[in-house]
Amino acid sequence: MEHSTSAADRSALPKPPTPGFLHRRYARLLASAGIEVNGKRPWDLRVNDERMFARCLRDGTLGFGDAYVDGWWDAPALDELFARLIAAKLDERAPNIPRAFATLRAAFTNLQTRYRARAVAETHYDLGNELYRAMLGETMVYTCAWWAQATTLDEAQRAKLDLVCRKLGLERGMRVLDIGCGWGSFARHAAKHYGARVVGVTISQEQAALGRELCAGLDVDIRLQDYRDVDGRFDRIVSLGMFEHVGRKNYRVYMETARRLLEPDGLFLLHTIGRNDQGAGIDPWVTRYIFPNSEIPSLKRVSMALDRLFVVEDLHNFGADYARTLAAWRDNFVHAWPEFAARMPGDFYRRWTYYLSLFMGVFRARGLQLWQLVLSPEGVPGGYRRPA
Repeated sequence: MEHSTSAADRSALPKPPTPGFLHRRYARLLASAGIEVNGKRPWDLRVNDERMFARCLRDGTLGFGDAYVDGWWDAPALDELFARLIAAKLDERAPNIPRAFATLRAAFTNLQTRYRARAVAETHYDLGNELYRAMLGETMVYTCAWWAQATTLDEAQRAKLDLVCRKLGLERGMRVLDIGCGWGSFARHAAKHYGARVVGVTISQEQAALGRELCAGLDVDIRLQDYRDVDGRFDRIVSLGMFEHVGRKNYRVYMETARRLLEPDGLFLLHTIGRNDQGAGIDPWVTRYIFPNSEIPSLKRVSMALDRLFVVEDLHNFGADYARTLAAWRDNFVHAWPEFAARMPGDFYRRWTYYLSLFMGVFRARGLQLWQLVLSPEGVPGGYRRPA
């Protein structure tokens, strides 16, 4: 016979603990973004350890990310939770002491000297080429894809590479510099399909090694070299997703370097993530665990660095495409994870999915943008026309 609990028995049971002050405070804050603590919707935040609230108060977004990695909270639709947080600007309204310190540090310290610049290669890009092959797909492109007429990640990445080549007006025999060339994806495309002669520079040993292998037989020279040390003259310069690692203290040096290397009638295409405001462009969790010393630029800081060096011929924003790109990367990563689980640290899976989901949400909420700027030293005679 099934036992039923009487009213007297129920009164003797321990009552669930009353949510503490910090729990209630953060619950109200999250509710303003349409997120319920311990709710049942996919984007609701489910608390596994009440200590997370004190951690968030003390460490801001750093504590929020660390608490997730440690399993103190969960959300089935992590990317949608972030989209709602960003749309409601909760990242600006919640206390974030580590971000304040990071902002001050970026203002007074050059975090991207030649020595410090190597940290992002060692921490992120040298994780292992097989991991990136599995996540990025056949093209091995680690920047925003262009989905205008594409249905798969590889199609969208090839479309982006071809768009860049057409924006630059590449012709056979042109000498091209690829700053931050990654695994040589653009260099390979430009040499194979347009007959360009490409020099690619990267500070990642893993990228350089695989890039040389993938570009074998083409007129491509992949160098392990800092952009500041490049010499020569080039008809075209391209930089896809590297400017986020330059840092405000070096924006002017970066642009002066590009200007020095570019022929007077040349074109320079800069592809970078960008901010909507003049904030620091630094998230303490991202810079600690994913992209050390990185800083996302504002359009104002980019334009100041260009002053008297380049004419802005074209500015193209397709940042909304980044959420779909990140979703494809995350799906690939999750699918391939069993192959890598035994080789990676125990917290890697949660940290990596948090990183990809965080940026998915931010781009979906249009908190960040993706800009392609086409620049010329003196202005294109008769004007520049973006290709269809």
